[in-house]
Parts: sequence; C-alpha cells; structure tokens
Amino acid sequence: MIQSLNHSTIGERLKKLRENAGMTLRELAIIIEIDPSLLAKIEKNQRQPTKTLIKKVSTYFNIEERLLLFEFLSDQIAYKILDENADLTVLKVAEEKVSYLKTMRNE
Repeated sequence: MIQSLNHSTIGERLKKLRENAGMTLRELAIIIEIDPSLLAKIEKNQRQPTKTLIKKVSTYFNIEERLLLFEFLSDQIAYKILDENADLTVLKVAEEKVSYLKTMRNE
C-alpha cells in the first residue's frame, strides 16, 4: 500500500519540488510546457494538473509517476467529498464498491 509522505495536495507537492530545485515558476513552466499562470494556479490548488503534466513533472524530477498520480487522485476524491458535504462514510462505501467492481471485471 502506498502512503503519502504528508497531507499536502498535488499543487503543494509540485511547488515544493520546484522550490527545492531552486527554480522559478517560469523556469519550470517552460520545461513542462505550460503557461506560468496555469502552474501558479495549480500550486495554489485553484486548478488540477492533467495526467500528462504529472508525467512530465515526474520525469523531470525523477520521481515515480505513480506516487504523484496517487496524490492527484486522492486530491480529486477529497475535493469531491468536500464539495458534496459528505462524510468519510462514503469512502468505506466506495472501497466496498471498488471490490465489487473488480470482482465483476474478473468474471
């Protein structure tokens, strides 16, 4: 089981990677081929990155893509739960549903 090293969002993780590398927002944006204003919004959790962007970041920083994708997917789930004003019970139901769907796919 993969566990996040902390409770940061994918945007916060990208910002930390960039800052630890001593890069400006513009420098990283050029490398990963996106507009600097979009990268700023991602870092501030105002927009979500695409899977393509995550792949480019993981390649550039030599980080396992799967780890960043887990951060990305967990953000999507967390934001959806918050937006729907649901509680964590929905996660248990979703876990059971995933098991059910896996069984159905394998049959």
